[in-house]
Amino acid sequence: MRFSHIGGIVGCTTAALITIAPIQVEAATFKVESGVTSIDRDHENILRSIGLIITGTEDTVPPIPSDYLVGFQIDSDTNFTFSDEGGFTPLFGTIEHIGTVTFKEQTTVGNFSIGIAPGRTVPNASGLVLRDTISPANPILFDLGAPQSVIFDEQNLTLTLADVQLFFSPEFAQTLGDSSLAGLFAGTARIDAKVAAVPEPGSTLAILAAGAALLAARFCTQKTKYIH
Repeated sequence: MRFSHIGGIVGCTTAALITIAPIQVEAATFKVESGVTSIDRDHENILRSIGLIITGTEDTVPPIPSDYLVGFQIDSDTNFTFSDEGGFTPLFGTIEHIGTVTFKEQTTVGNFSIGIAPGRTVPNASGLVLRDTISPANPILFDLGAPQSVIFDEQNLTLTLADVQLFFSPEFAQTLGDSSLAGLFAGTARIDAKVAAVPEPGSTLAILAAGAALLAARFCTQKTKYIH
């Protein structure tokens, strides 16, 4: 019976060790949860130069920084994820926004969606695009350049993508009746977001394994009390 007692102790010790190691896994994937996307005043000036005069906005928020033109709140429907490897690497999903802009008191666009559009060939573009979701066709208005500044604070879970250049999309240029606008600089944007870590698949399994090991350890502890 002494050997059974020793075996119980060894089994419990092993289970206890298992509960420690897997929890040290760190996530490298993050999801945008909230924040503000702001548009600089240079965008308004460029649009005005081609006859698109902004005459009103609705459901917008103060921009970041305050000297920018307008801010659009990031909506809870956002599911955009990225990796912190290499600084900032988009993975999948979209950043959804609330807020609209009206031109000449006639045409309204808004509730913008920023996401990845594979196969884009616009020069200097990053593959991210900005869509107008008010129109049933969800047209792409602008191609986004790579941010000239990326600040990712893993401790406070914040992400800032600054000096993001906007380029007229071929689709928007066609709608405006001037295909020569495609790919031309259309202003600057900035994204300030709160993010959350997304557990890697292995982390979930590790947590489950840790829980099972902890239960096993407790069971062994109870069992050894009655082995003499």
